[in-house]
Amino acid sequence: MIKLACAGDNCIDYYGATGEKYPGGNPVNVAVYARRLGGAASYIGAVGTDENGKLLLNALEGKGVDVSRVHIVEGATALTHVAIVNGDRVFGDYHEGVMEGFALTQEDITFIEKHDMLVSGLWGRVEGELKRISERGVPIAFDCSDRPESPQALVALAAADIAFFSDDISDDAALRARIRAIAAQGPRVVVATRGARGSLAYDGAGFTEQGIIDCTVVDTMGAGDSFLAGFLCAYLRGGSTKGCLLAGAQSSAVTLGYRGAW
Repeated sequence: MIKLACAGDNCIDYYGATGEKYPGGNPVNVAVYARRLGGAASYIGAVGTDENGKLLLNALEGKGVDVSRVHIVEGATALTHVAIVNGDRVFGDYHEGVMEGFALTQEDITFIEKHDMLVSGLWGRVEGELKRISERGVPIAFDCSDRPESPQALVALAAADIAFFSDDISDDAALRARIRAIAAQGPRVVVATRGARGSLAYDGAGFTEQGIIDCTVVDTMGAGDSFLAGFLCAYLRGGSTKGCLLAGAQSSAVTLGYRGAW
């Protein structure tokens, strides 16, 4: 069974119009979706001693995610205010809480070494440790969000094996040039997600495209993260670039069909 270590940010997504709360955050979501896809997953991050921290931990445990290396810190768990406008998520205020001081410990890194891959992202506060983890033989996947040229992303890309970013604005030629520039930073595989326009990957040998899977869209929260999980699970099982993109699209289509990330 494949085993992902997912490290970095978490939050509670709070829908003010309804009062609903859902656990979320890039590595949190990827861990849950990896479990949904039949893999094993661990989450490493920091939560507060408040009710939101308990909510997040209980939810992860309920999905079968290993939370044994989560740091429980006196204070508030990260919180994001969310609204849904025409089926799309709109983010409001974000309070980072105890994640502001999160850093991987040596014990965390030793734990990560027992996994097939480490997954993190732009707000995970772990980019400075990725080179050291990579040198210990753990493949790295990093989600740059829509900012692959940011300082944090540039540090991560030098250590990453697979890089993801989102770009639903650039035309095809500009996007391919942008992907090649990211690949030149170090990753063997670079994947751009394009919303309704599907995805585009570059693996050093050439480009591969994938369209979306038709589905009913209830809430876009977590769609990108579920794409990552689908792609990475297929990749670790030896899938082709085309097969990994298709697995990502299929995973995303499932998530789009319900409210909240998971």
